[in-house]
Amino acid sequence: MKIVVGAAVVAGLWSVGANAQEVSSGRDASEDRPEDVVVTAARTVLPASALPLTVDVIDRETLSRQVTVSGSVVDAVSALLPAFSPTREKITGVGETLRGRSPLYAINGIPQTTPIRDGGRDGYTIDPFFIDRVEVIYGSNALQGIGATGGVVNQVTARAPLQDGWSGRTLLQGNAGDDFSGASLGGKIAGLVNFRSGRVDATAGAAFERRGVFLDGRGRRIGYDGNQSEIQDTDSLSFFGRVGVQLSDTARLEVIGNRFRLEGNNHYVPVEGSRVLGIPATTRRGKTPGLPSTGLAEMALASLTDSDLGGGAFTLQGFYNRTSDTFAGGILATFQDARIAPVGTLFEQSRNVSRKLGGKLSYERAVPGFEALTVTLGFDALIDRTAQSLVHTGRTWVPQTDFRSLAPFGQTNLKLFDGLVRLNGGVRYENVQLDIPDYTTLASSGSRFVTGGKPSFKRALWNGGVVIEPAKGVRAYGSYAEGYTIADIGRVLRGISQPNVRIEEYLDLTPVTSNNREVGVEVAQGPLTASATYYWSSSDAGQVLVRNDDGIFNVVRQPIDIEGLELNLDTRTPLPGLKFGVGYSHVLGRTDTNGDGVLDADLDGANISPDRLNLNADYSNGPFSARVQGRYYLSRRFDGQPAANNFAGYHLFDAYLAYELSIGRVMLSVQNLGNTDYVTYYSDTQGPTDNARFYTGRGRNFTLSWQAAF
Repeated sequence: MKIVVGAAVVAGLWSVGANAQEVSSGRDASEDRPEDVVVTAARTVLPASALPLTVDVIDRETLSRQVTVSGSVVDAVSALLPAFSPTREKITGVGETLRGRSPLYAINGIPQTTPIRDGGRDGYTIDPFFIDRVEVIYGSNALQGIGATGGVVNQVTARAPLQDGWSGRTLLQGNAGDDFSGASLGGKIAGLVNFRSGRVDATAGAAFERRGVFLDGRGRRIGYDGNQSEIQDTDSLSFFGRVGVQLSDTARLEVIGNRFRLEGNNHYVPVEGSRVLGIPATTRRGKTPGLPSTGLAEMALASLTDSDLGGGAFTLQGFYNRTSDTFAGGILATFQDARIAPVGTLFEQSRNVSRKLGGKLSYERAVPGFEALTVTLGFDALIDRTAQSLVHTGRTWVPQTDFRSLAPFGQTNLKLFDGLVRLNGGVRYENVQLDIPDYTTLASSGSRFVTGGKPSFKRALWNGGVVIEPAKGVRAYGSYAEGYTIADIGRVLRGISQPNVRIEEYLDLTPVTSNNREVGVEVAQGPLTASATYYWSSSDAGQVLVRNDDGIFNVVRQPIDIEGLELNLDTRTPLPGLKFGVGYSHVLGRTDTNGDGVLDADLDGANISPDRLNLNADYSNGPFSARVQGRYYLSRRFDGQPAANNFAGYHLFDAYLAYELSIGRVMLSVQNLGNTDYVTYYSDTQGPTDNARFYTGRGRNFTLSWQAAF
């Protein structure tokens, strides 16, 4: 068993294949029992050590500290986990991957990802202040249904109070760029209040955050993304609530609500840079035409659980989830139509609206008379309705499309030889149907009339694996799992340029089915924990993002093979409270660009992450704690891709200092400690002639915060 954040114990992230544990900062590894941890995203009450999965769990303490450094859950996960790609440092996460594929974002198991038209904002649907922990399951799987071809990032909300009376916590923070200019100033205030009386409990919270402009390592304002929208110069307001009733000692009824709204302040307009001269894109004071970019996410979840119903664990969930995302606009080639305005003059922006209704049912128990065998049976249903329209001209970009998924599933886990060996296996049967109406594409795609239809997909998705624990502190596992998603339907539909297309016969709407095979070994002896995992996956008809000149991506269906290696090592030192860690991820993806059956090119930077090395050191002594972490993104040449898109590489260091006061804790964190001036991975590997999206990354940024619990 091992504890790592990157690879360090103190930060509180366990990563031992499936052995995951929440750890309070500063605790010793020997004090914890990761084999007892249950990962809710795995949809079983069995401990994580019984599952042939690679899982990381980031606890609230670790998450809150990393969010203070990085700014968001997505950035925190990316910073801590080497297998996660560098973020774009924008609100839209197009091209951000886990093990080279898109992860499924969820809140308490409720999907945030929209399969029909993925707007890329599924990591910004709840304020991090309301998150208790983040569970990350690596690799393709169908545990949570559609979308988890790269894995699952499940955000588990703040837990219900355990004791009668009032309790809560609060946060007050401010941050600034390296020059402490007014434009770069930002801040956040948040509070959460709990009440419990007997069998009834309630929680309510609110959070407001204002973000200033971002400055790069040379003090320049970082350029705005004119069509994908921004996270800088925005305000967000979030509300969270929960009411629960303990129906019995084992049964609980709970209702959770969440509302998150983010809106751009529209104080700046983009200014193009020059790749030839090495001048990055920036901004100047001004107001962009049209509406400010916004992101709205609303969720309601009702759940009924009983941990001892007929000797087993019962879970029933029903949920409603709605998102409405308005993207920043521009005079973009994709939106031009000579019938409306002279080409090159039409300003436009789009809005993506999605509504999900669904339910999840599962029951798990050991088989009577054969207690070594645990069986889980369940059924999931999801109905998603999504459309993307153009705000100012009322044109349809993606027609209102319905997605329906019905999926029974079963899972077994067999314990042999008193736990020396565990066999795990299961199947999920997906019955999916799309309902796409007739529509006409935009003028930039030829104004093609497309005949709608109801394509469907039915398939059994299998998984299986073995866990072997030959000695205490030694664990090995191997597994095979299948996952699936629908290739971003919206991008496919809006990109059709051929005449006489009938949806029922259109190959590009066939689902992306991927598999994940991996083997791993972990050792925990004395002060040292280590792990190694090798994985490989493939898709016969994968999805590859291909970027247009105006920065808008389309989807191309091509075979994909991905393989990778993950290494983690952490150790306690003879000096009490001092720990060191290292994590490494290598990933390589290949694709067939010409359909001849030969994988002839590497996946580019929009589809796969660079190799990466994480280093960190943690120290704690009484009320004082500190951390320094480094991320080395290694250079890469993409075989079969334009040489101009090769990645130069860069490295970043972050740090924080924290001190426990008599009331609360004060913390100073610094992002990009060395004030490194670098071009982001996204900009360095995409659009070699695109001066508008030639972005540098964020320079040194300071955050001072005070947190208290009562």
